[in-house]
Amino acid sequence: MFIPTRVAGLDALHDFVPRAAGDYRRDRNHDLGPSRTNVSGLSPYIRHRLVTEQEVVDAVLERHSLHASEKFVQEVFWRTYWKGWLEQRPDVWRRYRAEVRALLAGDPPDGYEDAVAGRTGIDAMDAWARELVETGYLHNHVRMWFASIWVFTLELPWQLGADFFLRHLLDGDAASNTLSWRWVAGLQTRGKTYLATTENIARYTEGRFAPTGLATTARVFDEDPFPPAVPIGPEDVVGEVGSRVGLLLHEEDLEPTSLLAALASDVPELRGTAVVADAGARSPGAVSPLVEAFTTGAIADAAARTSDADGRPATTLDSADASTVVDWARSEALDTVLVPYAPVGPVQERLDALRPALATEGVELVTVRRPWDSRAWPFASRGFFPFKERIPGLLRDR
Repeated sequence: MFIPTRVAGLDALHDFVPRAAGDYRRDRNHDLGPSRTNVSGLSPYIRHRLVTEQEVVDAVLERHSLHASEKFVQEVFWRTYWKGWLEQRPDVWRRYRAEVRALLAGDPPDGYEDAVAGRTGIDAMDAWARELVETGYLHNHVRMWFASIWVFTLELPWQLGADFFLRHLLDGDAASNTLSWRWVAGLQTRGKTYLATTENIARYTEGRFAPTGLATTARVFDEDPFPPAVPIGPEDVVGEVGSRVGLLLHEEDLEPTSLLAALASDVPELRGTAVVADAGARSPGAVSPLVEAFTTGAIADAAARTSDADGRPATTLDSADASTVVDWARSEALDTVLVPYAPVGPVQERLDALRPALATEGVELVTVRRPWDSRAWPFASRGFFPFKERIPGLLRDR
């Protein structure tokens, strides 16, 4: 379904733009099965920034007014909002990761193996589990229904459901996935849970599914409080750029041209370029072959589009280990490695370990944060609705 290249992402964007206004607003909540002409299908490309949020929104607003395309534009900003919210509360991610590790290390809870294999006996749930495993994708409305049935009807740990999604969704990312599952469970917005109903599922699947026996009440979850939110700093670049600069792309951001244009200073002459990814770091369990294949294809595509000042194509590193990156930086005699800023999640953890390893070789790790994130993330301090009010202003400033 999804070809992991920038060209394929731009083609999907071009195909969708005419439908991004009234058609999307009317039909977006319907799960039509394999036919997905009512949604954009852009999320795997945006998640890896094969195509950027800026490009998507610009293309839509060139064709439609903000009023007409508001629903779609808001969906693009939801992903930005979740990242900004988690960026200010990294302990939410860290606790989730620790809980997943603990759950996977023990015996699986009753019903877990049947749920992930599509053997619950709930026809809709089983079909969606198979669809996720076989395609790497689920409609957004289905994700909500699935999470609700998982948590409230099957009474399985929400953390294991979030992990199941993260291991299989091509567009799975730390913020959107974790926080959406928390929202369904009533943890993200206190006292607000999401209960899937037979009537809603039947309506929006065109009668394909009408599961019975679903939970009608939501159990209440509790958790220890988290530390206070940490404000997001204003700077777009962290670190000092030296004279022999290399660019290292990773799976959170694979579009180098607009990334380098985001530098506050002149774009440096690149003495080396490389691309690296570790899809398996999404989970303590194994990620799906589809996720591995999409990630591998995406970094190969990025490598083919990236070159240094001498025209040499980017090196695809065979390991995301810090030692491999250090070896590459040493081989290119670099004093600076530029990387796209990675939001809270596995890649940020990887870069946190890489920074001191490079420093021991006298190499500075410099992170470049896109203006799109720098403008929007500070406003993701509360709920989405206050954030939504900022969208017109954010678009004027883009």
